Amino acid sequence: MAPISIADIVAALPAEDTWGPATSADNMLEGVPYAPFSKGDKLGRMADWTADSKGGDRGGRQQYNRNYRDQQVYGAGSGSLFAVQVAEDESSFSVVDNTRTSAKRTFGRGGGTVFRGRGQRGGPGQRGGRAGFQRVGAGRGGQGGDRYYDNRGGRGNRGRRFGWKDYDKPQRTREPSVNIRPDWSMLEEVDFNRLSKLNLQAPEGEDLENYGFLYYYDRSYDKAPVKNAERRLQSLERAAYNVTTSQDPVIQELAEKNEATVFATSDILSMLMCAPRSVYSWDIVIVHQGNKIFFDKREGASLDLVTVNENAADAPMEVAESSGKQDAINTPSALALEATFINHNFALQTVVESETSKVEFSHPNPFYNADEETEPLASKGYKYRRFDLSLESDEEPLNLVVRTEVDALVKNPVNGEDQQLIVKALNEFDSKAQGSGGSLDWRSKLYSQRGAVVATEMKNNSCKLARWTTQAILAKADGMKLGFVSRANPRSAAGHVVLGVAGYKPREFAAQMNLNLGNGWGIVRTIVDRIRALDAEEDADKVIKYILVKDPNRPVLRLYSVPAHAFEDDDEAAVEEEPEAKADEEEEA
Repeated sequence: MAPISIADIVAALPAEDTWGPATSADNMLEGVPYAPFSKGDKLGRMADWTADSKGGDRGGRQQYNRNYRDQQVYGAGSGSLFAVQVAEDESSFSVVDNTRTSAKRTFGRGGGTVFRGRGQRGGPGQRGGRAGFQRVGAGRGGQGGDRYYDNRGGRGNRGRRFGWKDYDKPQRTREPSVNIRPDWSMLEEVDFNRLSKLNLQAPEGEDLENYGFLYYYDRSYDKAPVKNAERRLQSLERAAYNVTTSQDPVIQELAEKNEATVFATSDILSMLMCAPRSVYSWDIVIVHQGNKIFFDKREGASLDLVTVNENAADAPMEVAESSGKQDAINTPSALALEATFINHNFALQTVVESETSKVEFSHPNPFYNADEETEPLASKGYKYRRFDLSLESDEEPLNLVVRTEVDALVKNPVNGEDQQLIVKALNEFDSKAQGSGGSLDWRSKLYSQRGAVVATEMKNNSCKLARWTTQAILAKADGMKLGFVSRANPRSAAGHVVLGVAGYKPREFAAQMNLNLGNGWGIVRTIVDRIRALDAEEDADKVIKYILVKDPNRPVLRLYSVPAHAFEDDDEAAVEEEPEAKADEEEEA
């Protein structure tokens, strides 16, 4: 056989160029429908040929699973393009099932009928999914009759405790603590994430002046109460004061002596230092006059009220929000008034009022006028303390004067020295009501599981407890006494009983709560620097007023510039309303 040359091979090749993609005439897939895809499609499966038949009426994965309802599965739904069209004569045929079916309902283990909602898996006796609805009849462990468990599903009701489609429900809307007026201009807005990153080394304060007197704490409250002999919370008439910063005569005197640049009270300053923990709306008035800055509060401000379960995951709601299903005594405003009343009377009741054993401070109470007041004074000591907030880069020192408060004294069992205390009270309204935050029943668990009770209160009242601890540290108190006060009847806010008292050291309690005082001082220093920067070019004698407002529905602080005469009319109106309110009460009595 003669060898084949290269010329013979070239001659055998077709004349046209066959390199490159095949033409439409050579396309073997001609006639097959093309399923287009988008660039944003998820690359899950190349094709789902069983999309229309898999799952019966569920219509494919993306229809019955809510996690995929907004996503297009790659290739899903294209099976219908390749479905075989049946002949006309075959379409008239149908399959008939002649098997006999029982008319009785089938019962699972436990004698109950289970109706499974969307996404529910498993039968009776198994842990159900979301939106389960189970009716348990007289079966294994049943007592007869029907008991309904809605939205829990599963064995032992270990499913979700929330209602169906809770993730789609709108969040509750709270009202601001002060109405933002049109003539106010917003200067700054900062979220809590930025505030939480601030830090300043906590300064050591020094005492300037002491006013008032203190009684000794009654140690009998530290003992567990005898059953059926609970102590009732009494309503005592004592003169107690909570004057704002700029109206304090001692602070006015210290300001004239240039003892400091910034002035505040412990309740106002603690709210600012613990701002990242707050949920409810609050506001602080800032007055800048000359080189002095005063942190004030409005008349009847929310700072004076003690909140209840502010930080709970399921906090108390207003009656309008709960559609009338909740009693009016368990709303946030009603609970705040109740808690404020309890704290005021608990601090008065837990001291031994004895003229022979009380300890007088160097100066008398600066707010008491013996000629006008008829009620005896409450046990209260006011300590005016100065803190140095200066930095190394500051040309002039920056000092802060705070009016702190202590409530009682106690003897140190070791050396017999007097130790100063602050006395506060936690209150329980109804452990089974909405807004209780999953708290335990104090009457049965307070002494057997005190750690769990305190841990739950730390979670539900993080802001309130942080403020109290900050106030104790600012006052340099030696201890804290936290009372546990509950309603005598959960359905009535009229009577209360004292269930017990727990004692803590402020620094140790702050460590348990993960309370960082350095972060609080950093927030204060940042606000002061911002105010001083805004008024750097203003007249020294001009009074400039601001208000710092916490957004009621977002973790955000806003600083507004307000007119110099703002809130003065409100204070005058409140003073005028007091005699009218007293007259109305006398008429009703």
